[in-house]
Amino acid sequence: MSPRPQISIWFFIGGLLAVYGALILASGLDQIAHPAAVTLARLHAGVWWGGFLLALGLLYVALFRPRRSR
Repeated sequence: MSPRPQISIWFFIGGLLAVYGALILASGLDQIAHPAAVTLARLHAGVWWGGFLLALGLLYVALFRPRRSR
């Protein structure tokens, strides 16, 4: 019986980053539709930060996904 392959912790971290990124991105897109009365709202930090986290999370998930050993 061969030992079970271990799943990298970076796969799970990538999943968390992707989920958080999607939530922040959705919130940022909602703030574009309903702008806040703050000075820097025009920079849309939630959209940029959410997009970055989502892209980074998907990259980690793709790079560290578990593969079947032959």
